[in-house]
Amino acid sequence: MAEVMRELLDRRQIEDLLVDYCRHLDRMELDALAALFTTDCRVTYGAEPRLAAVGREALARSLARMWRWRRTAHHLANVRVWLDSADTARAESCVHAWHERPDGRTATVYGRYLDSLRRTPEGWRIAERRMDMNGADANFHVPIPQAPRQPPPPGWQPPEGLDG
Repeated sequence: MAEVMRELLDRRQIEDLLVDYCRHLDRMELDALAALFTTDCRVTYGAEPRLAAVGREALARSLARMWRWRRTAHHLANVRVWLDSADTARAESCVHAWHERPDGRTATVYGRYLDSLRRTPEGWRIAERRMDMNGADANFHVPIPQAPRQPPPPGWQPPEGLDG
């Protein structure tokens, strides 16, 4: 029973950590956000080198680019946690991220975070994060890799009359 309780508590702490990332990012609390990562973290938001960081300090500097938006709202869904050992875990979560420019135009991206986590003396922390993109509206121009998806079966045709 104690092992089940430990696993439930670990999952809850990891889910809270992932939600805290969104909360701190939307509030632009970059030091608090960086503290959610291990000191040696590796973070990749796309192919553009300015979107990658190694270490907490580099991550905080990299995320300062988010000041270009007047407001943001990051929402997580479909969070899945795998506990690999007592001190390591992986997580996948879908993100719907809305952004508003200073001129009022908005940009939205739909993607997923792929995380490796490690228990540290500070608690669970993100050791590695990669973002893949499932889609974006026409106003979002960041080179984030497309999330993998199975191709349709050979010869598949969409049903007539759907989707306009």
